[in-house]
Amino acid sequence: MTSRDFLTIDDFDTRGKTILVRVDLNSPMDPQGNILDDMRIRSHIATLKDLEDAKVVLLAHQSRPGKKDFTTMKPHANLMSKYLGKQVLYVDDIFGTYAKTRIASMENGDVILLENVRFYSEESIERTPAEQAKTYPVKKLAPFVDIFLNDAFAVSHRSQLSVVGFTEVLPTGAGRVMEKELTSLDRGIKGGERPTIFVLGGAKVDDSLHVAENVLSNGGADRVLLTGVVANVALAASGIDIGKVNMDFIKSQGYEDQIEKAKGILAKFKDKVGLPRDVALNDNKKRVELPVSELNSNSLPINDIGLETIVDFTSEIASAKTVILNGPAGISEVTEFALGTHEIIKAATKSEFSIIGGGHISAEVEHLGLAHRFSHISTGGGALIDYLSGVKLPGVEALKAAAKRYEEAKKI
Repeated sequence: MTSRDFLTIDDFDTRGKTILVRVDLNSPMDPQGNILDDMRIRSHIATLKDLEDAKVVLLAHQSRPGKKDFTTMKPHANLMSKYLGKQVLYVDDIFGTYAKTRIASMENGDVILLENVRFYSEESIERTPAEQAKTYPVKKLAPFVDIFLNDAFAVSHRSQLSVVGFTEVLPTGAGRVMEKELTSLDRGIKGGERPTIFVLGGAKVDDSLHVAENVLSNGGADRVLLTGVVANVALAASGIDIGKVNMDFIKSQGYEDQIEKAKGILAKFKDKVGLPRDVALNDNKKRVELPVSELNSNSLPINDIGLETIVDFTSEIASAKTVILNGPAGISEVTEFALGTHEIIKAATKSEFSIIGGGHISAEVEHLGLAHRFSHISTGGGALIDYLSGVKLPGVEALKAAAKRYEEAKKI
């Protein structure tokens, strides 16, 4: 075992073994069942290629009950086959006789993808790892498997059976996606080169303020720059009249109470929080720049940070050693208001170590063709926010506990 507190593929002899891997293939789909963005599917190919000498059984989910894109894993298996360069067999069963028969008949190099694990209702019930180990899928599948790998960082904030249950009964480690997420995020928030800057935007105000408070309190960030709706909340907290339409939007999203939280953060970390000094308003789809000091109750919707703020923020970002971006600076899907987001992304590519988190800003990175310029692009959503906020993820804690048991067993 390395200095890490969890095991990886490198800690096991996988040759000829049957490996159960929890992956995250959850992808946006159109009404016809076509996958619109296969980034998460592609992300697991490195793990599968490192297990070419084994028999690989994949567990995954797509959406959740009641949603229109709650469907089978067949399209995912087809796409994964394309990227892996060999067949990934879709098995329309989770832990029944058919699934067990297919697993038992596998040969080295085979890869199968079991049915959407959320088709089994107990998957969505959160329990302790010990309790999840007693569920039927774990009891039925574990005897057919030698090693369990969690490669699904994006669902590891949930203590669900496919994430934590097998960790109690099988040698357990992290797949390549999980390994890269943890090592990259830890470097970004704990051991990165200084100065470290967090740029937090988007519309999830409570999440962003939680992250800001955590990284400023524990010294993980030298500066936090706020954009998007969270910046509007912080501007209101600082005494700026951001306009009725913008305040009404904050209230409609249930974030009015976050103004008080922002006041507390600004009071405690005043010199470490950067706020916009100008913004771009949407005047009948036209971009209108205005200093925040000139905003008033009749102001138009704020859809981006202004040019002066863009210059200030990008200068800071470009000179930082470590940068973590989460959430867009404005309505980035509209060309007139994508400027702030795009310039911040470009500036971040100049830092020594850079992390992108959040679906919208990740999509903009892909759109700009700059993904290769970033040190790490996270696959996590809620899991990423929790991790950056200092919350212990059940899936990660289960990995650590399994590593301790594995090392103790080796000493006997």
